[in-house]
Amino acid sequence: MTRFIFITGGVVSSLGKGLMAASLAALLQARGYRVRIRKFDPYLNVDPGTMSPYQHGEVYVTDDGAETDLDLGHYERFTGVPSRQSDNITSGRIYQTIINRERRGDYLGATVQVIPHVTDAIKAFALADTDDVDFVLCEIGGTVGDIESLPFIEAIRQLRNDLGRGRSVSIHVTLVPFIAAAGELKTKPTQHSVRELTALGVQPDVLVCRAERPLPASDRAKIALFCNVPVEAVIPALDAESIYGVPLQYHAEGLDHAVLRAFDIEPGMDPDLRRWTDIIDRLSNTEGEVTVGVVGKYVGLPDAYKSLNEALVHGGIANRVKVNIRWIDAELFEAADSDIAASLEPLHAILVPGAFGERGAEGKIASVRFARERRVPFFGICFGMQMACIEGMRNLANVPGASSSEFGPTTEPVVGLITEWMGPAGLQMRAEGGDLGGTMRLGAYPAKLTGNSVVAAIYGSDEVQERHRHRFEVNTAYRDPLEAGGLVFSGMSPDGTLPEIVERPDHPWFVGVQYHPELKSKPFDPHPLFKSFIEAAVRQSRLV
Repeated sequence: MTRFIFITGGVVSSLGKGLMAASLAALLQARGYRVRIRKFDPYLNVDPGTMSPYQHGEVYVTDDGAETDLDLGHYERFTGVPSRQSDNITSGRIYQTIINRERRGDYLGATVQVIPHVTDAIKAFALADTDDVDFVLCEIGGTVGDIESLPFIEAIRQLRNDLGRGRSVSIHVTLVPFIAAAGELKTKPTQHSVRELTALGVQPDVLVCRAERPLPASDRAKIALFCNVPVEAVIPALDAESIYGVPLQYHAEGLDHAVLRAFDIEPGMDPDLRRWTDIIDRLSNTEGEVTVGVVGKYVGLPDAYKSLNEALVHGGIANRVKVNIRWIDAELFEAADSDIAASLEPLHAILVPGAFGERGAEGKIASVRFARERRVPFFGICFGMQMACIEGMRNLANVPGASSSEFGPTTEPVVGLITEWMGPAGLQMRAEGGDLGGTMRLGAYPAKLTGNSVVAAIYGSDEVQERHRHRFEVNTAYRDPLEAGGLVFSGMSPDGTLPEIVERPDHPWFVGVQYHPELKSKPFDPHPLFKSFIEAAVRQSRLV
């Protein structure tokens, strides 16, 4: 029997509902349960694929090619369960589906309304493909009281009645602010938030109370009294030094016990948390530290590179070192008076991540050149690999006009639009000027590696499956001059048409990949490329 846990948030946004959901799922996993986590996003975009990183943070891509909310990255990193298209829904996709059905006449002349048509679609999404799990955790984005989230709250209310007693639990994440002038925590915002949720027909069973100070027993009792929950179901949630300490912290506060008791399940033996205690031990007892510079375009918002940030931390966990990440705006290196050496010389490794558009590209190319000439470990991801190829053509193959057609017309398109490729559904074709949403090369694709290459040694295999999100690709017409300059094409698509990996075997560590390896890295299973990259940074730190 599949049970459902519905997670809402109140008072303010950014309280960490996604991390709480991921942590609770990890705790249930540690007790032997099978879990799946889903995200309901109330915004009207069909998916976050066309949203600015400054608006929404990173777009997390699944194996089956879905562009999803970054919270799905937390879900995967904490549970190891691969997310899929059916784990993220938006109001935009629901309304698009309903309107398409209405245009086809599927509703047989009925008046199409929020209730029942929109709420039925939400319920169908929540229930789909859940037979193989014990618990489905459904996180509702936004804050209770937002207009756009009302259909989702109503759908939860209906679904809890449909499922019956013992098959659903509601968790509400709220804020207990500390008022410095009064010198005390205030419970009234939590009371009001629960009242708002209850007025919509959903009585929470467990309250997770975010606070910057310890929550006294008297305040827990007060919240329990006014919000109609047991005292043991009021769970304090203080800030943690590392997000990977959150599952241990929630277990210590009794979250998993409270949820199981709300289902009338006896908690039984303690969960096996050795995986998480080992991670915290490695983070707390490091044997050194390295500094990695990320030369990017969206560095003003770290969430734009959330999975990348975590993958670097995972590389540090694997090598038992602390990874200091220095976020560097690529545009700083485009000014005539910029001193690139002053910014990059202190670094033990340089990473150029994915991006779209021309802004900052020249600064990234300059960073690639610095890493190549100074023999600093370099990792280029997606756009970063493309910039490494352009740098090689300009400075080693003596083609100063080398560029990307993404930046405009060019006589030397080292990087160009992919017009066709073989996907899981067959031949995919694209053309200039088409729709931007959902039209990239998305999801997991295989790559064949050269047997004696650096990356084959790192992976321990000559074939890999990695996730992609790109519209442009390195032009194989430039392969010969690039390889003559030492940049070897060591990974290709199985049909040999699309470059996947380039490397410089004569460099201490220089790898560019067209895919996004950060999307598959986990703290308990660091991605091999990030593990090796940080290992190279450790070696570099001993030379400086």
